[in-house]
Amino acid sequence: MALIPLFLVSGLLHAYVGWRIGPALAAFSGVEWALWLLLAASAVLVPMGLVGRRFAKPPTSDVLTWLGLLCMGLISSLFVLTLLRDVLLLVADMLQWMWPAALPDVLAPENLPVWSAAAVLLLGIGVTALGYWNARRTAGVVRVDVPIAGLPADLHGFTVAQISDIHVGPTIKHGYLQSIVSAVNALGVDLVAITGDLVDGSVKELARHVAPLSGLTSRHGTYFVTGNHEYYSGAHAWIDELRRLGVQVLMNEHVVLNHGDPTTESTTAMLVVAGVSDYSAHHFDESHRSDAKAAMDGAPEHAGFRLLLAHQPRSAPGAAQAGFDLQLSGHTHGGQFWPWNHFVRFQQPFTAGLHKLQDLWVYTSRGTGYWGPPKRFGAPSEITHLRLVTA
Repeated sequence: MALIPLFLVSGLLHAYVGWRIGPALAAFSGVEWALWLLLAASAVLVPMGLVGRRFAKPPTSDVLTWLGLLCMGLISSLFVLTLLRDVLLLVADMLQWMWPAALPDVLAPENLPVWSAAAVLLLGIGVTALGYWNARRTAGVVRVDVPIAGLPADLHGFTVAQISDIHVGPTIKHGYLQSIVSAVNALGVDLVAITGDLVDGSVKELARHVAPLSGLTSRHGTYFVTGNHEYYSGAHAWIDELRRLGVQVLMNEHVVLNHGDPTTESTTAMLVVAGVSDYSAHHFDESHRSDAKAAMDGAPEHAGFRLLLAHQPRSAPGAAQAGFDLQLSGHTHGGQFWPWNHFVRFQQPFTAGLHKLQDLWVYTSRGTGYWGPPKRFGAPSEITHLRLVTA
């Protein structure tokens, strides 16, 4: 990542906020200068949230990253709110020009700039503080029933705990992941699915922080598929490490599970659990090209249910064509915090929740951790408890 453009963009964003709301805050003693000091420090720290490890080693690099990412979350909200304020000021100016006598006092030119600037600053800080609390708490459990046409009675009530997009890395460590593992184990599910973007860093850096995954418990085990961030972090090494921890990694392949009496081979209790590598994996390793059809090859036709784990919702058309009943995905974070949740739909077919594509159900998790700024607002993290039910 080029440093000069990074610092330049950061400086311009912060300067815009200061230029637009700073003068109006001069009405409050000392607030304008405090704002400029905050913005100056943030303009330097925000790039450190992304490249802090280039300048220092742990624990100093972790401190720089923490401060930078907190500032990134704050300036994101301040920038968007400042833009909205400018729109409000423009509309007010137009109304003042067209109907000056009808304009309420709150929108008057002598009042609106001051209170709206104060609102931007207070809302930006408030949203960032609340977003921090939402991001750092252990994700809540979201319970979802998935109606499957023709589901055998033996599979009615089959449960899956899905966790996704935890992003163990500079700000998410062992304790954060251990809390998630404990919450999943308390559900007593039949299967645990980890749908990618588990890590942001190398095995050497993060192995001890990912170790709690070895403690996940369920009737049929834990299954994992790669996300795009695994490929930024050394996917091959992470695949080996997860297998060492007892997590089954599915790379365009499947397993067949018998959910009935283990001493019999009842076809009505048989299900296929498959996984594909990340939708963009071929950009890093052509042999990892995502292929839902290959993941289904050789699966028994008489299986009562077919589940696909795929990091990105964009894998859904291939999954539908391959004959899967349900796809579990993540990647989107549900937008993570407002207003970016409104833009995910332009890059992915589904933002969050349960949707139908032809005969395929697709559930998109909002993610169990977060990426970048420790901030979630309007898109809470989740541990998903899915239950198959007869339609």
